Amino acid sequence: MQTNSSRIRLLDILRGFAIIGTLGTNIWLFADPGASLFILTLDETTNRLDYWVHLFFSIFINGKLLGLLTIMFGIGLEMKYRKALRDDLPWKKMYLWTMLLLFLDGLLHYILVFEYDILMSYAITGMIVAFLVGCREKVMKRWMASAASIHILGLTVMTMAWVWMFQEEEILSEIIQEFSVSEIIYTSSSYLEQVHFRLSNFISMRFEAIAIIFMNIFLYLVGIRLYRSGAFSDDERGRAKRKKLLVWGLGLGIPLNALIMIPGQIFDLFTRYLFAPVLSLGYIGLLAFLSERNWVSWLLARFEVIGKCALSCYVLQNLLASIIFYSWGFGLAPSTNVYLIVGAWIFITVVMMLVAHIFVKTMGTGPLEWIWRKLSYAPFKKISTK
Repeated sequence: MQTNSSRIRLLDILRGFAIIGTLGTNIWLFADPGASLFILTLDETTNRLDYWVHLFFSIFINGKLLGLLTIMFGIGLEMKYRKALRDDLPWKKMYLWTMLLLFLDGLLHYILVFEYDILMSYAITGMIVAFLVGCREKVMKRWMASAASIHILGLTVMTMAWVWMFQEEEILSEIIQEFSVSEIIYTSSSYLEQVHFRLSNFISMRFEAIAIIFMNIFLYLVGIRLYRSGAFSDDERGRAKRKKLLVWGLGLGIPLNALIMIPGQIFDLFTRYLFAPVLSLGYIGLLAFLSERNWVSWLLARFEVIGKCALSCYVLQNLLASIIFYSWGFGLAPSTNVYLIVGAWIFITVVMMLVAHIFVKTMGTGPLEWIWRKLSYAPFKKISTK
């Protein structure tokens, strides 16, 4: 039942699934730091097994679960907004403070752990959407249309540059050479040298986080409108909406994302930054379908505990991947071995399941969630008790 007081199990399942899927994208970046440029492409020159594994990840995982995670943040924003109204808390002050904490968390995560941190981008998006969540429906629709239009325009320009870059061998060679610096740093440098590298290249390494802001705004608003539409209600209306998400999300999302197979790099960026969220909506319907019928219940329960510790597990998975692949840990990078990379993904996922289970059993949530919640509401406790 979609109520203000009870926790919605499906949302935790979706968060957990999104966290695991996000690792499914990032694990390739950890394994082969110098090949970050090619995470968006499908290499047809690899052997048959490698090709099919890459194809599976490209169609079903790469960017899809990041889109789902973004939608989940939008849903979370709407739930916090309702709680603030219910508890008579100053919404904008409270949420901007909360997003500042998330930004600082992301900044530390970027500096100390992983250059492709997404939390900072989510924090900036949340600060913007905090001013939109209370707007009339028409205003919100205009913002969605504007954000989508700007994003698609920028993506089209970037795609033109992307295709041109792959056709110009000299330019591509220079760019690959620049990316090879990352491989040297992460495969032969100390931990402190890697921290210094991320600090020294802060602006250039944060390009993607800035470039996806308009996509994030759109997906946050999608999450808000999904929640308001009753898509997570335990009634016939909610089930009907989730069935539509399943049918249309998978029905359109799979063929659209399969366009990555077309040679020439034309759809590399579109599949990750435009078509991926369509499949994300399909995943919402799919996991709801499985949950309602109590199928693969053990697996869904594992997703659920990770979802309750989503922030903690996101940081944990990147820390574990760093230890496995970077030079200051086991130093397994650079590696293009599909068995090793997928094996590391499965191993870290199992560790997250075990650790999250312990956290939920002992604390009810993850440690970072507990700290974040305490700090988020601490300045406003006096206000709420007046």
